[in-house]
Amino acid sequence: MENSEKIKIIGTNRKAYYQYIVLKKYEAGIVLMGTEVKSLREAKVNMQEAYAAFIKDELWLLNCHISEYKFGNINNHEPVRNRKLLLNKNELRKIKTQLQEKGLTMIPLQMYFRGAKVKVELGIAKGKKLFDKRETIKKRETERKLKRI
Repeated sequence: MENSEKIKIIGTNRKAYYQYIVLKKYEAGIVLMGTEVKSLREAKVNMQEAYAAFIKDELWLLNCHISEYKFGNINNHEPVRNRKLLLNKNELRKIKTQLQEKGLTMIPLQMYFRGAKVKVELGIAKGKKLFDKRETIKKRETERKLKRI
């Protein structure tokens, strides 16, 4: 990563690390319409229910909500639509074989601007069980207590 490129975080999926154990991360480009980019500049994105899946050998971001641009006219975009993710073929092949393993899914972790381009950080993740979530909460509480002391 070069120092000349500015990274501006648009939104993060805060529930991702609570509900999943992230095994591997990837950075992908995303195909957007003009009004979606303008809406993202105002940080109007919700990735709580979003996930990535393969449709005909292409990776798509599903259920990601990007609010309509308030100054958009009849050419405004649909808030929830499937958006194509851009990765090279080798990465797509690796991801597809990893996702065929039972219990693994691909979720967006954060969305950000890298220069003028919008990028999505994706994570191959495994769902946490209830006791794992409790363990995470306990660790967080003990860290807070140690910081107070």
